[in-house]
Amino acid sequence: MPHQPADPSPRPSAHRAAAVVAVALAGCGGLLLVLVAIRWHPLLGLDGDVSRTTHRWAVREHGLTHAFRILTDWVWDPLTMRLVCAAAAGWLVWRRAAWWTALWLAVTVALGTIVQQSVKAAVDRPRPIWPDPVDSAHYAAFPSGHAMTATVVCGLLLWLLHRFGAGRALWRTAVSVAVVSVAGVGLTRVWLGVHWPSDVVGGWLFGALVVALAVTVYEWPRGGRARSPRG
Repeated sequence: MPHQPADPSPRPSAHRAAAVVAVALAGCGGLLLVLVAIRWHPLLGLDGDVSRTTHRWAVREHGLTHAFRILTDWVWDPLTMRLVCAAAAGWLVWRRAAWWTALWLAVTVALGTIVQQSVKAAVDRPRPIWPDPVDSAHYAAFPSGHAMTATVVCGLLLWLLHRFGAGRALWRTAVSVAVVSVAGVGLTRVWLGVHWPSDVVGGWLFGALVVALAVTVYEWPRGGRARSPRG
């Protein structure tokens, strides 16, 4: 009887991989949250040094500061990001009849907002205060709502494009837009003096954590096997 080669080891399931990423992000985000909450001096010193430098630039470079205000208030504003997500959810229902995926997308964005506001209230970190501010913002500083919302929305939409099998040109364009948006919104919030750098990093970490958990939930019902985004 001929010897049959053993089957190759199965690749990790999608939901297991997402769960591992979520655990790593939770550890990093939790550590940063603790350091901010206890006001760890090295972190505060780094935040202050970076923020004072960027604020001097913001006061001096009026044109660039004005452009950054337009970007952060209109293009990368959390409301704009949520409207993009709502449009994507509507497209999923209209063109694909993907009710479950559209609901999953909307609920994830809503839960991300709840997490963001809950952490802000729990930490209650003061925002930077300047004698010559170039912009203003409300609520507590940590984590950055702009950075977190952009990360959640861009992360979810990129993952859906990947699952739908987007073409190479579309995928590369989407990744470029997402990277510029997520990095750019963080830069504008620090430049405008309304967030400490660690607020932005916290927004990125918590936003990525929400995406990883959402993917884990999405993949879980079928044990990590490929699930069509059409249902």
